Amino acid sequence: MKISSEFQEKIINAFGPAGEAWIESLEQRVETYLEKWELKSEGPVDNLSYNFVIKVTDSNGTPLILKLGVPNFDTRNEMVTLQTYNGEGCAKLLKSDPENGVMLLERLVPGKMLSAESDEMVVLENFIKVWKAIRRPVPAGTSTPSLTQWFEGLTRYRNAGGGPISLEHVQLAEEFFQQVMETSEGPQLLHGDLHHENILYSEEKGWMAIDPKGVAGDPYFDVISFLINQLESKPDAKSILKLRVDTISEQMGLDCRRLLKAAIALGTLYACWGVEDLADWETTYQCVKWFIEFLEKGKAIQI
Repeated sequence: MKISSEFQEKIINAFGPAGEAWIESLEQRVETYLEKWELKSEGPVDNLSYNFVIKVTDSNGTPLILKLGVPNFDTRNEMVTLQTYNGEGCAKLLKSDPENGVMLLERLVPGKMLSAESDEMVVLENFIKVWKAIRRPVPAGTSTPSLTQWFEGLTRYRNAGGGPISLEHVQLAEEFFQQVMETSEGPQLLHGDLHHENILYSEEKGWMAIDPKGVAGDPYFDVISFLINQLESKPDAKSILKLRVDTISEQMGLDCRRLLKAAIALGTLYACWGVEDLADWETTYQCVKWFIEFLEKGKAIQI
């Protein structure tokens, strides 16, 4: 079984010694669960991120997904989130081993990503359907993390001495997060990473979500990953971003100014995370600046 050096490096950088040990045991883990769950491997998917994801079939020839991650809280929390969705609006969890970070999931066939759609209005229509389909209360008796915990990342960024993200924008993000929270009707279960690559097409069920992070927060925040995604290749990214904001606000009945405040808050956090992880942050930060501009055109704000 081939495990790319890029994937190994990503895991070790993210998880340290635990990641290194997991990589060393990965091939044996895969073989163990292929045998245990009577699966036949068709090889890993092309776009691996922080999990090793393999296309498999079961003893009946049914196409499935075997997903292995470094065993930790996030992996277990994803399993709880998937159990809460129970295959409605999101790919269904069929079997799991929380202790070892292993999941067996239904495979969405043909599995075309929403990013493959070229018509922006079609993309928006299908995103909205999925967003609505996965609205749920936070599951009782679980330790689902909250967006408030996520936003501690802004304090961490400031305490580290700042960087390319303006501290004035960090402060604005904190203020807007509080404003959105103060007007919230209460937390819901959020996917936490609902964007084009995490929405796939199934001939049987239509467009469905995959790979939920599972976080408790105001549902407005479950729009932001989509808003800022897949803009790099657009000839007029700013206009597409404005179209997304306006269309989603209108068709989903969301308050546009409140959505922009949520976008400025979470977009700034994403950008700070990008700086910390030595990943792309410039594109996200540019979106934050555009969100601020859109908001200013509605009513002047002090920055």
